[in-house]
Amino acid sequence: MDLSTKFRPKSLDDIAGQKDVKQIFAKFIEAKKIPHSLFFGSAGCGKTTMAKVVASEMNYEFYELDGANLKSDDIRKIIAKFEGSLYKPLIFIDEFHRLSKTQQEILLIPMETNQCIIMGATTENPKFVVSSGIRSRMMIFEFMPLSDDDLLNLLQRVRGKLKFEIDENAKNYLISSSSGDARSMLNLLDFALTVDKSVSLKTLQILRSQRQSEGASSSDTHYELISAMIKSLRGSDIDASLYYLARLIDAGEEPGFLARRMVILASEDIGNANPNALNLATNTMQAVSKIGYPEARIILAQCAVYLASSPKSNSSYNAINLALDFVRNQTPLNVPKYLINTDPAKKNYLYPHDFGGWVKQDYISKDLKFYESKKIGFEKTLDEWITKIKS
Repeated sequence: MDLSTKFRPKSLDDIAGQKDVKQIFAKFIEAKKIPHSLFFGSAGCGKTTMAKVVASEMNYEFYELDGANLKSDDIRKIIAKFEGSLYKPLIFIDEFHRLSKTQQEILLIPMETNQCIIMGATTENPKFVVSSGIRSRMMIFEFMPLSDDDLLNLLQRVRGKLKFEIDENAKNYLISSSSGDARSMLNLLDFALTVDKSVSLKTLQILRSQRQSEGASSSDTHYELISAMIKSLRGSDIDASLYYLARLIDAGEEPGFLARRMVILASEDIGNANPNALNLATNTMQAVSKIGYPEARIILAQCAVYLASSPKSNSSYNAINLALDFVRNQTPLNVPKYLINTDPAKKNYLYPHDFGGWVKQDYISKDLKFYESKKIGFEKTLDEWITKIKS
């Protein structure tokens, strides 16, 4: 039995880190009321362990499924076993983000009728990979990478059971190189102990020549790096943008996430100053969804250079924010009758093509001004077009 399995926690108190989540689930267990839950966070931070501990504490039969290989009948067969029973199963789905939309929809009725408890784990942001129907029925808990102190406490617990030697330098490397991943630390230790019962820094460095990922998908580092990358792209600093992109790639950040952020920037910060930026960013997002690392790095880098080099304008971004603010805070304006296809007044609608492409006509019952061109890049051309159209 490997160390990560042998020392898997059996109670909430034994779980390393995740203090806030543990306190919440202690209350759930005390109340005998467990919600359908999705655990979101980097690898080795206790997501599967939490589900197993909850199942044990609540005396649920535990079923662990893999989202990458899940068949719809797997869920149905488990639920059928408990039909008419006073007991219910806890079905845990690892890699929840691998479920298709159809597979996610199959879970809706069992969740709604409380035939079972559904728990899942994902390393990706649920907002992008989980349907709104599932999110509305699940509590989503973010699991943070374990701190060095959390890993040190776990290491001390293991040493208390196994009685091995490890010097200070080796201990520091074992913890720091694991980057908040308890499973990674225990696996490295396991093989180091196979080599020698006195663990040395040299042995650890041979077994792991580089640090694990920083856990960028859910740590503070993630938010700092992605923020820095976006601000560098917005500020047209090509090399800084590539540096932060490289940090995120090296940390194992999901390429689709990076591409999605570039798509947002292409519209928010470049907009119609260079409308092709949105096309390139969208194509980048599509390309990296089919092509993973290492080649995806090239596509992401090409897009980053293009976005950083493009003229910038947030005119459209500002305009929709002003429009939304008006809609949310003012009385709704009536739509002119002649714009409604089901209203007899539609006969009064002036069809622009009958007038050479444009005709003066009111499309709203109040004069509004949301959009203000900054006359940057292609925006200037659009200004010229609209002026010519209306002249």
